[in-house]
Amino acid sequence: MSNQIDARGWVCPQPVIATKKALDQMQDGTLTVLVDNIAAKENVMKLAAASGCSIHAEDGNGLFSLTIRKGSGAGQAEQTPLVEPAAGTTVYLITKNTLGQGNEELGGVLMKSFFFAMVEKQPQPKAVMFINSGVWLTTQGSPVLNHLTKLEQSGVELLSCGTCLDYYQLKDKLVIGGITNMYTILEELSAHKAITL
Repeated sequence: MSNQIDARGWVCPQPVIATKKALDQMQDGTLTVLVDNIAAKENVMKLAAASGCSIHAEDGNGLFSLTIRKGSGAGQAEQTPLVEPAAGTTVYLITKNTLGQGNEELGGVLMKSFFFAMVEKQPQPKAVMFINSGVWLTTQGSPVLNHLTKLEQSGVELLSCGTCLDYYQLKDKLVIGGITNMYTILEELSAHKAITL
């Protein structure tokens, strides 16, 4: 069975949701997904890998054709995690680049302290997800990059909202972690103990 989804121009998380629905309806076969932005490409590829499918991506001047194979002969996905998942079951949703209400300078100091403490605390969280101005923390010039690097090296998944990176024009300045979408964020928040800051 072969299917195709033309998700060009679709807003996050529509390409991922459409891909998931199509894969759920397939026992065996090939699904081709067309997307026109990096965030959609990476999110669909992560979904395919998490679903045990193989995936091949072709880039044609900003148009990505993703061929997903499900069922017998699917083999291993093209992308595999660089580190093993962390042992923790908590996920954090970071909604801004400072911590707390009030003075912004103090909020920046508190955010550095927070991530320093997270590096030292055991067990560490399963994931830290960044939305809205929180995505500034995963990009060039972030004051917490050193702490985030240690977290990622120990297996904590770091995920930044692709829509937010686009809004702040930061996608090409992302230096740590991956790009995610609101569907994945909602899944993570629903499946684990979630703390929002």
